[in-house]
Order: sequence, then C-alpha cells, then structure tokens
Amino acid sequence: MAKQRGIIKIEGSLGDITFFKTQDGYLVKEKSDIGGRIATDKAFQRTRENNAEFGRAGKAGKVLRTAIKSLLLNAKDGRMTSRLTKEMMKVVKADATSDRGLRNVIDGEIGFLQGFDFNINAVLSTSMSVAYVPQIDRVTGLLDVSLPAFIPANEIIAPDGATHFKMVSGGSEVDFENETAVTSTSETAILPWNNIPTVPATLSNAVTAKSIHPLFLLFGIQFYQSVNGKFYPLNNGAFNALKLVLVSAV
Repeated sequence: MAKQRGIIKIEGSLGDITFFKTQDGYLVKEKSDIGGRIATDKAFQRTRENNAEFGRAGKAGKVLRTAIKSLLLNAKDGRMTSRLTKEMMKVVKADATSDRGLRNVIDGEIGFLQGFDFNINAVLSTSMSVAYVPQIDRVTGLLDVSLPAFIPANEIIAPDGATHFKMVSGGSEVDFENETAVTSTSETAILPWNNIPTVPATLSNAVTAKSIHPLFLLFGIQFYQSVNGKFYPLNNGAFNALKLVLVSAV
C-alpha cells in the first residue's frame, strides 16, 4: 500500500485509486473487485473462514470494551482496539471443539487476555511496583485487589508534573453470547505522591454470585496534578495505566 507525500493531502476516490487517512498517515490504494469473489469463490473458502472468526473476535472485544468503558475513558492508547482484537483472535483460535470458521470466544481460552494493558504507553508494571494481590471468588461474586501499606515515592513511578494519584479497580462479568455485562468499580481516595506510608486497603468489586460467565478483574493507576487545591488529570490521562490482572473462565 502506497503512502501519500507532499503538501496537499487527498481523501476520496479518483478513477480506480482511493485516497484515505489512517493513524499512519495518508495512504493510497487501487480499487479491486475481489470482494465479490471472496464471498462466493471456492478458492476463497479459507479467507471466508478467517473473516468470520476475525469478526467474532472484534465483536467480543467490543463487548468487553463496553463493559469496562468507565475505566477505559481514563486509560487507553490509540491502538487499544486493534491490539485487543488481536488478543481475542488468540482466544478464538484456541477453541478446540468448533470447526474452522466457527471457532469462537466462548469455547476458546479466555485466559489468554490476562495481563493485557489497555494503555501501551503506560504499562502498569512500569508505573508502579506495589505488591498488590488480585483475587476472584466465583462463589461470592467478589473480585478484589488487596493493597499493602507502601511509600508512594518509592513504589510509584510518577510522571513529571504529577503530585497525586489514585488506584482504581473494576470487576466485570461478561456474557459474550448475549452481549451483556455486570460491572462494578472501586477506587482509593486521591493520594499525595510523597514519602508518607499509605494504609493497607482492598478494592472490592461485586458481580453476580456463582456466575456462569467469564469474570475479569482490572487494576490501574491514575495521576493528577494539584493546582490551587483542585486536582486535574495529568495530560488528559495519557500516563494512566489499566491492566487485566486476573481472568476467570467458566
């Protein structure tokens, strides 16, 4: 695929050439009628199967993003959606029971999503070294993150300009088949980034007890700058981290 160069950037079509804008800049490609062949030609059967599974992965990613949208508002990067879809494809391909083209998230290995960072520019492990403990109790429906006492200046890697921070957590029970979810969130108070030890705390999130759906536990950190007694999100959340720290399959 070619990239446009020059002062004037074009969007739209000109004859058999299409000009369009992406995150990688202005690109250009030649129009093709291969779409019709993909839909019917036996030679493209494998392509149709791949497309069907990719569609399911993308749809499942959207269901999860919708379930945790309140947390994602403050911690995500520009390519988060495509990165999550890529991980969902791994989940789909791990389905060992369905035929090719029919593999899906429900019968796949949803645990592959554990460890996913929603903001690749602020990975949780590089933002803090606090020895937190995540736990999911399916019987009670409680998804918890336990925090020990710690000294913020020693355990939190704060970006320039940050004066305060808070820990956030979320628990979500996701029904991918019906595209619904039960989600709850919790957070600490906004704390100063200094040398005074914090007190131990537990961020607890409740979903349906004895759920039959996958459960997702998220944990993250958000940074603030104090100006005249008011707290402002630092750089519109660009340095905030959010991670899927624990996943429980059905």
